[in-house]
Amino acid sequence: MSKVLNLAARNLLRYRRRTALTSLLIIIGVMAVLLFVAITGSFKNLMVGQITDSFVGHMQVHRRGYVASIESLPLNLNMPPALADRVRKALSATPAVEAVAPRVKFGAMFSNFTETTSVRVNGIEPTEEAAVAPLLAARQSSGKKGGPLLERGEMLVPDLVARGLQVKAGDTIVLVATNRDGSVNGKTFLIRGTLESATGPGGRDGYVHIEDARELLRLQQPEITEFAVRVRNVENVEKVADAFITATSNIQNKEGRPAIEVHPWQKLSPFANIASMIDVMTISIKIMLVAIVLVAVMNVMVMAVYERIREIGAISAIGTPPSRILWLFLTEGLLMGIVGTLAGAILSVVAIYGLRAAQLTYNFGQQQGLVLMPVLSPWDALVVSLMVIAVSVLASLQPAWTASRMDPITALRHV
Repeated sequence: MSKVLNLAARNLLRYRRRTALTSLLIIIGVMAVLLFVAITGSFKNLMVGQITDSFVGHMQVHRRGYVASIESLPLNLNMPPALADRVRKALSATPAVEAVAPRVKFGAMFSNFTETTSVRVNGIEPTEEAAVAPLLAARQSSGKKGGPLLERGEMLVPDLVARGLQVKAGDTIVLVATNRDGSVNGKTFLIRGTLESATGPGGRDGYVHIEDARELLRLQQPEITEFAVRVRNVENVEKVADAFITATSNIQNKEGRPAIEVHPWQKLSPFANIASMIDVMTISIKIMLVAIVLVAVMNVMVMAVYERIREIGAISAIGTPPSRILWLFLTEGLLMGIVGTLAGAILSVVAIYGLRAAQLTYNFGQQQGLVLMPVLSPWDALVVSLMVIAVSVLASLQPAWTASRMDPITALRHV
């Protein structure tokens, strides 16, 4: 095998220009794919982080049927205390869960005592909410910052509502909400600050303390609308959700059906479709790379066989078996694939570090000046490299097979 390897390397060096051009094409292809994977992966991770770490959480747990009616924010589908306690204990016992935050969500009328508009209100426990949605505090564009997200009697108001009703941090407003039995109640709040929307200029979600929310809704018991959950590895959130569903299958309602529903962030946000599109684009680029390498290497190997017909006839005439001739040409394709892939991977790593050092910035939604930090995982680099090397060998197969089946006498007469 070492002799075949040595001879294949010498043959490639004999045709240096052709070998260099083909290797350069492989290098460019590998670099293009790895840089694309690193940059799009960075953008995807940042986009997912903006959504999950700002307000959604990695996954959410609701009472059965709530998500189907989520637009109306139904109070009759809150979790009663007993169910909420069982769910919290089950989440706390799940090793993959990092943090849990209870929420009470409802619709309300927001008034500055002169004008009124509608808002969605999230009653939160500040410390637990900060652990599940660490970017929520960064969305605050004005008002008192630092310390807990908010305190009793305070509200974080969406920018859209604040601008529309011309209120600011420090102003007093009133929330009016209808509770479960249809009665109306109001409560005044001090605006702690305003919030930028995580998804665009149309956000209407405000935040109050969970105890204020219960008081406004006149909840006699500590009900919960949903549990927002942060897992240790967001890549595994769907597996964690499935495992939690299985672990809580014994929590059933009066009809003998599961009493809760678990939804990973992908089922709660339309941005999951954009993330899927990025994955599809990445796969498409990889397929293009395969096509480029396949055509380039096959072209080189076909030309190599055509130009060396008399040489092939000579080594065949002196007793070289067809299998060795086959392996000779396959090894040439393998060497070109390995050299081109290694060079492309090394240059890609250098380029990625250069992009990280350049600190390039861009805007996403309401977030300004986000820094591009491309990251190439060893797994992605390994998959692309093995794919290119395998395709290089496959592209050499047909020319190698043709060379190994040549008739020595006919080959020697070739001009």
